[in-house]
Amino acid sequence: MWPALHRSGFTPHLFRPEEERDLLGLGLGITSIVRRPTARAAELTPDEYLQGGEDLVRRMEALRPVWLAFLGVTGYRAAFGAVGAGVGEQSWTIGGARVWVLPNPSGLNAHYPPSALAVEFAKLRVATGLPDRSGLIGDGPFGQQAG
Repeated sequence: MWPALHRSGFTPHLFRPEEERDLLGLGLGITSIVRRPTARAAELTPDEYLQGGEDLVRRMEALRPVWLAFLGVTGYRAAFGAVGAGVGEQSWTIGGARVWVLPNPSGLNAHYPPSALAVEFAKLRVATGLPDRSGLIGDGPFGQQAG
């Protein structure tokens, strides 16, 4: 996830997991659907996903973010009963936030190698109207326009 955040232009440098709180200064936050740590999503029960989804809705109603992105289609579908959901913007909101589903950044997700993951993250960044903070893509204050 961290390389994709940077390569997509969300962050000015490659953040480390222990810098997670520093994302708040960029207007970004990270949370989980289910707050119990697991090594694999398969360890979670359907009830945990549903309860986690309900908890997340309450948190989002209190925080009122403009956008809410999920890592992993499977977890999103399980938590919100969104059987047909796929990667990209969804047609509904959660707690007033527009919803976007991103591919799971796990190395086990062979459909999305790091470069493809960064492209999907960049699509979200562009949709949110945030500039390229990395300078790698060239649409923000640190880069030049491609052309």
